[in-house]
Amino acid sequence: MLRYTIKRLVLGVLTVWFIATATFFGMHAVPGDPLSSDKSTTAQIRANLEAKYGLDKPLLTQYAIYLKNISQGDFGISFTQENRQVNDIIKEHFPISAILGILAIVFAALGGILWGALTALYRNRWPDSVIMFLVILGISVPSFVIAAISQLFLVNINALAGTTILPVGGWGTVWHMIVPAMVLGLSTMAYLTRLMRSSMLEIVNTDYVRTAQSKGLPKTRIFSRHQLRNAILPVVTVLGPAIAGITTGGFVVEIVFAIPGLGRYFVEAIQQLDYTVIMGTTVFYGAFLVFMVILVDLLYGWIDPRVRISP
Repeated sequence: MLRYTIKRLVLGVLTVWFIATATFFGMHAVPGDPLSSDKSTTAQIRANLEAKYGLDKPLLTQYAIYLKNISQGDFGISFTQENRQVNDIIKEHFPISAILGILAIVFAALGGILWGALTALYRNRWPDSVIMFLVILGISVPSFVIAAISQLFLVNINALAGTTILPVGGWGTVWHMIVPAMVLGLSTMAYLTRLMRSSMLEIVNTDYVRTAQSKGLPKTRIFSRHQLRNAILPVVTVLGPAIAGITTGGFVVEIVFAIPGLGRYFVEAIQQLDYTVIMGTTVFYGAFLVFMVILVDLLYGWIDPRVRISP
């Protein structure tokens, strides 16, 4: 197990290096630069700014400095936000994105397991049909459309009530978190519901479930100890990619609901070609997601005693 963990960590480091390298050369291949929109247009001032940010050095030299800095945890200084470190931006705004993402993944996981189990129990009956219809809608409709519809719904509900039941946007209280987290986790919950349903239907006809039924065990015990526990394993497996999807989708949700998270700054940095913020947040998110995937792999081995990880 230890050898496997070390191997996964090494592969994770290589993955982060690839993400950092692809982001660096991809950003430098984009037309323009972060100084192209600057009001100071004289050649001397532009040369001074390029020297300050190291843009006057050869590309490979910049790449070597970039790798050295990120290996030390230094993502540099923002080009567009005066005297502000990228590390400070991440420290200040990532906790907000993390809280939103955690609430969304909890909502998605619990909802996916619950609705998936119900559709399997009531297969080919009206609860199954209704839930699967909603699942198809949740998968098909983009998150920004759901976010806009949710805001419109909240505006109408608050207007009818004559008071603010739930805030339409912003951040600060638990009430601000509810609707954005639900919108962010909705598509993932729909996907997990389908996966849980398929897994439950496969488990129902297995030999150990039939043996438990023949022994006369209570249905609730068979469901919780034999069906649900084994059917949940595929859901755990896809939690890593699900976290990646929720993190990426959070960028749009943060903008729509005016949430001051890291994703909002990432989108603004792309619009302004702020190299350091784009590369810093990309590498940070990449490292975070690689770590979560490794954690999910280890968790899978812990949940299922039949899994034996070979060196």
